[in-house]
Parts: sequence; structure tokens; C-alpha cells
Amino acid sequence: MNIQITSINIRYENNKVAGVQVYFTGNNEDRSINLNGYIPLTAEEYAGNEAIPALTEMVRQRVVDKLLNDGSSAE
Repeated sequence: MNIQITSINIRYENNKVAGVQVYFTGNNEDRSINLNGYIPLTAEEYAGNEAIPALTEMVRQRVVDKLLNDGSSAE
């Protein structure tokens, strides 16, 4: 799955990072699956992970977690 960071919005409070929204798009190789959205991060999660490769991996992991843990099961 190809994930691309499209935008990073940083919210400040009292001149300190209070939260971050990392917007992304993603698709598989043949583009039969497309997704987009944003992943909210705390200031602590963002600190030390500001580089695009690190954020991309965080987004990838959060998307997988959401798909596996938050989806409804078909019964």
C-alpha cells in the first residue's frame, strides 16, 4: 500500500505544539483500493517523528489498526 502525506496541520497553545493532524492519501499498486483521511497525533507522538518517513509509518500503522480493530464484522 502506497501512503503519501499530503498535509500536516499543527495546533499551538501557548507557543507549544498541542496537537497535529496528518492528512494522507493511499492506494494499492493497481489503484483498485483508494483511501484518504487524517490521523490525529498528540504533541508527544509528533515529537521526534516529524520526518515524512516516520509520519508515513505512523499513518500506515494507525490505518491498519483501525481496519483490524474498529471495523464491523459481517455475521
